[in-house]
Amino acid sequence: MTGRRTFEEPTTVHGTCPYCDHNECYSEWADGGYYCHSCTKSGKGRKTMTKEEGEVEEELTEKSVVYRGISKEALDHYGITTSFNKTGKEVRRVYPYPHRAKFRYLPKDFSRNAGFTNDHLFGMDRFHAGSSKYLTIVEGEDDVPSTYDMLGFRYPVVGIPGASVSTALLKNCHEYIDSFEEIIVATDNDEAGDRAANKLAAAFPNKVYRAKLSKHNDPNEYLINGDVSEFKKAWGGRTKYVPEYDTSTPEQYLKLLEDDDDAYLPTGIDEYDDRHMGLFQGHVTLIQAPEGTGKTEVMHLLEYTLITKYPDVPFASCHLEESRKRTTLAWCSYDLNKNVTRTDLITDMPEVQASIKKLTTGEQAHLFTIGTDEDPMVLLDRVKYYANVCGCKYVFIEPIQDLAQQYHGPLSTERFLSKIGVGLARIASETGVGIVLIGHENDEGQISDCRKLSKSASVVIRLERDLDALTEEERNITTLVSKKNRPSSYVGYGGMLIFDTPSFTLKEYTK
Repeated sequence: MTGRRTFEEPTTVHGTCPYCDHNECYSEWADGGYYCHSCTKSGKGRKTMTKEEGEVEEELTEKSVVYRGISKEALDHYGITTSFNKTGKEVRRVYPYPHRAKFRYLPKDFSRNAGFTNDHLFGMDRFHAGSSKYLTIVEGEDDVPSTYDMLGFRYPVVGIPGASVSTALLKNCHEYIDSFEEIIVATDNDEAGDRAANKLAAAFPNKVYRAKLSKHNDPNEYLINGDVSEFKKAWGGRTKYVPEYDTSTPEQYLKLLEDDDDAYLPTGIDEYDDRHMGLFQGHVTLIQAPEGTGKTEVMHLLEYTLITKYPDVPFASCHLEESRKRTTLAWCSYDLNKNVTRTDLITDMPEVQASIKKLTTGEQAHLFTIGTDEDPMVLLDRVKYYANVCGCKYVFIEPIQDLAQQYHGPLSTERFLSKIGVGLARIASETGVGIVLIGHENDEGQISDCRKLSKSASVVIRLERDLDALTEEERNITTLVSKKNRPSSYVGYGGMLIFDTPSFTLKEYTK
């Protein structure tokens, strides 16, 4: 139902507001009342009506009242008012931005702000550009007067109109923000606050400092809880904040010493570990060999070593040429020291079931697949998931070339595998996960389909086996030769393994 004004018509309309300087938005009445439709500033009992789609919802009266521990002085400085209905109930807060007002219908309804845009800083019209050495930026409207209050009304404080810094906001406010020497970011102590700080740091390099809020989540909580001195300490103890991709401060360089990028675990192959240290985290290890050399069995041995010797080290494995059941039974063969790799070879099912429970009870081993109908590039997301979410220290993938067989995109096989290799190397470096790949070798002794796979890897191990040797023992011996080893620098002979046919397992071979 359309509402009807019950008060007299204004004597002045479409005037310039003396408070926000906007044109054609200011009205005055004969009794001295006034109202600005832009900043919503009103006085002398002037009543306003809220509207939604041309309908008058309720007749409201604007007043300046104290709430959430914020002083009246701070609220008045930013022009924040509270709207009351006819019964005297608080209905909403009104925050006058430079371009238009933003409404918060109590307790926390921001849905009735049609036409409002998040491209200005709240409070930036209350301080002249460059009016101080310091500009403090917080997140949310109530944190603005709270911070201004706690800092003794001495320094300009403005607010981001939400949890993120939009490109439009940076464009509109860049000159204003850049006019201050130090930009102190005191956004909320959460992921969104970190993202906002990072975006501001990228836009204003070498000028942004972060006041880390650790005791409470946001400035208003400090004020409400009476921890003003704690907030001042955080503000005063601010540190220079730089984008996450940049390292430039002494503190950041010293923090590099804490990075565990040279972590490794022994493989259990003594001669290899003595010379090459072990299986590195934060790097890609590529194991290459011609067909029939036993590459998959080497992977099984490494997985079994992690399960039994490092039960607190989670890992994930993707065997593209065998089922998860086959991988599990391969581990059981090592555990039981007999070949149970196929169901028809199992003579004691309870024994195998007990072995599976023993090997998997710690839930450290994750087996995953990549469906034939999936985009093989999903491998990169899978690896990130296991590294970042599951905390895996190693991810095993074999054979890497099989992914190219189900790829149907515009890239050639070589370019696709090269992209996969570079992506895996970057994930290893960024997350610290150790990625172990099995790669087929061609007749020339090079990685099939993509030589760049070996260039992306930090460690390249070649498996050598003489399938034409005269004795069965010699035919079952596999020699490990390191062709590349960036972390430890040592290359060359790395020990030998022998395949035990009865148990279908690999063991270290000593002459």
